[in-house]
Amino acid sequence: MHILLLLVLTIIRLAGSSPPPDPVWCSNGMSDCTVTNAGGSFSDRGICRAANAAYPRTEQELLAAVADAAAAKRKVKVATRYSHSFTPLACPGGRDGTVISTRRLNRTVRIDAQKRLLTVESGMVLKDLIRVAAAAGLALPNSPYWSGITIGGLLATGAHGSSLWGKGGAMHEYVVGLRIVTPAPASHGFAVVRELGADHPDLDAAKVSLGVLGVISQVTLALQPQFKRSVTFVPRDESDMAEQVALWGALHEFADISWLPQDRKVIYREDNRVDVSTPGNGLFDFHAFWSLPADQIIAMGVEERRMEENGTGAARCSAAKYERQGHFFTNDGVSFTGYPVVGYQHRMQASGACIDSPDDGLQTACFWDPRIRGPSAYISGFSVALSRAPAFLADVQRLRDLDPTAFCVLHSSIGVSMRYVRASSAFLGKAEDSIYVDLVYYRSDKPGVPRAHADMVDELEQMALHKYGALPHWGKNRNFAFEGAIAKYPKASEFLKVKDRYDPDGIFSSEWSDRLLGIKGSPSIVEKGCAIEGLCVCSDDSHCAPELGYFCRPGKVYTEARVCRFYTPATRISDEL
Repeated sequence: MHILLLLVLTIIRLAGSSPPPDPVWCSNGMSDCTVTNAGGSFSDRGICRAANAAYPRTEQELLAAVADAAAAKRKVKVATRYSHSFTPLACPGGRDGTVISTRRLNRTVRIDAQKRLLTVESGMVLKDLIRVAAAAGLALPNSPYWSGITIGGLLATGAHGSSLWGKGGAMHEYVVGLRIVTPAPASHGFAVVRELGADHPDLDAAKVSLGVLGVISQVTLALQPQFKRSVTFVPRDESDMAEQVALWGALHEFADISWLPQDRKVIYREDNRVDVSTPGNGLFDFHAFWSLPADQIIAMGVEERRMEENGTGAARCSAAKYERQGHFFTNDGVSFTGYPVVGYQHRMQASGACIDSPDDGLQTACFWDPRIRGPSAYISGFSVALSRAPAFLADVQRLRDLDPTAFCVLHSSIGVSMRYVRASSAFLGKAEDSIYVDLVYYRSDKPGVPRAHADMVDELEQMALHKYGALPHWGKNRNFAFEGAIAKYPKASEFLKVKDRYDPDGIFSSEWSDRLLGIKGSPSIVEKGCAIEGLCVCSDDSHCAPELGYFCRPGKVYTEARVCRFYTPATRISDEL
């Protein structure tokens, strides 16, 4: 993968941008609809259909939409403005359901600067929340790095930034109240608004909900006075990385780590708050979120597919090398002049340039826009308990040592990205302080096409999930990663009790959410070619692509893993010997 290389070397920044299309599209007004995500494809590549869609503008309209569906016993799911979840959490299942978009529920309800409380509607996008808070002299202490996610969406999947300090990096830890619309008996009009304050016992279920409890209408967040941050990136060799990962998060409030395994290098982020009087007006403007000319996006996709089909591991590694000046932080919003970069929290915590500008008729766009055949990236994410992270990373280093160039299939400018997340009181939050790992890699836009060095990536993931008990990110993984995942949450049964009380008829549940929660069925789909698509862990050669030379074999370091490995006749004989 070398998407970011191409971004850095070839793009010309333009002022315009065409934001991604609405993930809900209806062929007949508000009926006969399809639902997708920002990239145009769910993890199982399924097409999600719904009988109708609703775009409520007020809580009363939202209440009416839920009541109509509940009275008719139709399945309901919520779609957010950009719907970045790879998993089909927004799909009601079948063709008869209702999808409720929170796109128009995007306003500030109230702000109390004295109490440092901000209440917004759940469809507000993170970038707007950050802006509103800053205008009042307040700051959201932690957030994801991508500012194009909605508040309701990030709560549904447990999205986070990086911190072990204070309440930690997960944004749901700053929720002190919310209003949620749930189904109700006919005697209560088929829908009710439940208000959950900071001391309400159900708040720990609702603040990471997978969307199965109802529709969040409003969220109240506890903020802090505006502050500044000082950021310095420190490159080191990887010799003590396995030990340092357990320590680094305690040393710096907003620490994170990027490991470039193919280069045996680690980039440590020293990131701490400083007094607001500290000079500096830095800005974080991550290049993966810039708007690009459509013809360049297409060219990037062509080059990526060429490298996937014809490039060697060495060629990928060579193509991936470039200088990461400032790591996309600038000292004044324009240029990087050196470390530390100091700036206000609202300018340093998240970015999303490609959704910030008016539509320009698709002359420019986010690189993942499904209307343009550009690069095809997939993200898998999981969290490993901090106590087990050193042993996990030592195992991954052993895997890398078998073929260092194979790791260049990971997003070469990010490598293995690691963030810190604190243990949470949320029933579906992290049970322990953890290191969260992102893997970004190529995924063909055509089903059933094997990936180069997929066996290495799949072994790494299975090692994390099965040997080290990692928790998969609710919105970022392929099917097999969720097998047995719910059993890893000590308070899962408490969550299910709340779900049964709020939605006893399962109006907000789907076949997919039932599989995730262990209610009915398995997240894995076992069929021919399923392991190539990440729908299963292979147990038979037919789950791979034997006709293309891919066979189901044990992992090389974690031998309990089962991965699809490519063999030439010579390597197959050698391996069997």
